[in-house]
Amino acid sequence: MLEGMSYTDMAGQVVSLIALGFCLVGFASKRDDRLMVLLISANVAFATQFALFGSWTAAVLSLLVIGRIMLARRYLGNWQVMLAVLAVNLLAAVLTWRSPVDYFAIAAAVFGTVGMFMLRGIPMRLMLAAAAICWMLNNILIGSVGGTLAEGLVVVTNFITIFRLARMKRRYPEAFEKLNESGL
Repeated sequence: MLEGMSYTDMAGQVVSLIALGFCLVGFASKRDDRLMVLLISANVAFATQFALFGSWTAAVLSLLVIGRIMLARRYLGNWQVMLAVLAVNLLAAVLTWRSPVDYFAIAAAVFGTVGMFMLRGIPMRLMLAAAAICWMLNNILIGSVGGTLAEGLVVVTNFITIFRLARMKRRYPEAFEKLNESGL
């Protein structure tokens, strides 16, 4: 398997495993703020991986995720800012479009943007899981083993955290509400 890979492809695989580490730690956290910070680091690694694989739409959209995370934290619930972010993502996709595979990166950007701007807690994580599934399909189609593994594990970790949050909400509804108000 490795003998058929270029050095660029191997570097892409290594970088995707670094992104995996950031994602797992982020999605295992019950705190939204910590999740957002770790996702910034992961997206730098993912953008690098996509560039190494020549998947330019995915690379640019991954970099735009960083700005989206910062804006979503500041402008939570702001439809105008969210729509502007979506417009920038669509423009970037049009400018870097190469093949139908790019649809998955675009769908991931839309799910992630709506989730981060409009939702919190479990609903946000469900939307981010949908984004991760789209990124996983993108990685499968470009041949990124590490990226596919990273997104698959992100989906699993994310659903485990959703389960933990739901269980916490059932057991301690008053405490959950207080934590949710402070950024759970």
